[in-house]
Amino acid sequence: MVGPSGSGGSGGTEITAARALSVGRAVASDGYDRVVVGRDARASGAVLVDAVTAGLRECGADVLAVGVAPTPTIARTVSRTDANAGIVVTAAHDPTPNDGLRLRTASGTAFGPEQRAAIAARVERDEYDCHPRDGKGSTETVADAVERHATELVEAVSVADPPSVVVDVGDGAGEITARVLSALGCDVGTLHGRREEAFPGWPGEPAEETLGALSSLVEATDARLGIAHDADADRMLAVDETGAVVPRDALLALFARATATDGDIVAAPVGTSMAVDDVLAAVDATVSRTRVGDTFVADRTTWPDVVFGGDPSGAWIWPGETPCPDGPLAACKLVELVADRGPLSSLVADIEPYPSRHASVAVEEQTAVMNQVRECAHEWYDDVDTLGGVYVDVGAGWLFLRASDTEPVIQLTVEARDEFRAERLEADAIGLLEKAIATVSGLRP
Repeated sequence: MVGPSGSGGSGGTEITAARALSVGRAVASDGYDRVVVGRDARASGAVLVDAVTAGLRECGADVLAVGVAPTPTIARTVSRTDANAGIVVTAAHDPTPNDGLRLRTASGTAFGPEQRAAIAARVERDEYDCHPRDGKGSTETVADAVERHATELVEAVSVADPPSVVVDVGDGAGEITARVLSALGCDVGTLHGRREEAFPGWPGEPAEETLGALSSLVEATDARLGIAHDADADRMLAVDETGAVVPRDALLALFARATATDGDIVAAPVGTSMAVDDVLAAVDATVSRTRVGDTFVADRTTWPDVVFGGDPSGAWIWPGETPCPDGPLAACKLVELVADRGPLSSLVADIEPYPSRHASVAVEEQTAVMNQVRECAHEWYDDVDTLGGVYVDVGAGWLFLRASDTEPVIQLTVEARDEFRAERLEADAIGLLEKAIATVSGLRP
């Protein structure tokens, strides 16, 4: 299986050395002859790197070995070294025992659907172009990848009054953030910086329920904000100086407002709060919505006039700096913003929140039910967007239903400009889903 960025699954069962060898062979056989390879801090990644490197070299590709590094570091290295692909051994925000193999293009972005399909087809057919003994590829160590990334981050921001910051590394590969913020003059404290295989401090995903230690430490000290990364540091979330976790949509709105000017476009997925539209309207900028997922947001940032892309999962993209999510860059941008414009809590307070509702409904036949949801929505509404689900914008609010990628549920989200409309939209969304489920149940033999 090759997913949105590559192969992913349980380490030792789905993602094995044999699978890594096959993916390496397939990538090299598909014409990628200069490939950057790196991994996150999980100890299991060392074996997978050896295997994927063997597969690449066996089929003639030269390997540029980065070692343990954040995914954004590895992505930048691909474009900087004129490689034509990259392979990152990481399960990203997923906890151990998961592992993954994420494929990157020459620009550092994730492989697109056609590229992934080509690799998956070779693996499925076991079709590789293995070279004779004298034609095997080489391995070269890229020793300065993290240092080059750190230098670029320092040059990307200007921090006149460096604040005190706490960085939750998540026992992963994101210690570069603490290093760069120190170089910028910040007083930096760290949490979970041990690079442990099992990420014992927390489950790898930066979220409100996992950031208790960071919130408590920031609240108890004179730190002006806290930064949190996932295992491979492509994501970044934050807490303000009071220890409160910054809402994801508010963080997206802050970055968007700080980046966009008249005529600019910001990319964000459907389901993003109308608060982002509001702050951009104030500077005559607009939002272009994509399917849910940072790979779709990243693709949209390649369009003309798109100056920033944000996914509320914690993936933030400044295409003028790098075409992929870069958690350390986002951390530096947020520190710059706080140093320049004041307390993070005050900045967040300027972002008006709207009433919203969220629910997950267990559904066994996701595909059939979602097909019926689409049919019902087209009957009920004039304007229906099927970007990765069913999205309906009614002007003063919106509803969104989509099938979960990881469990047999359908997720329901609504937002409106007042509580009354939010309740009405929630009732409409539930009605759509109930009618679809009943229809599918009635069609069963």
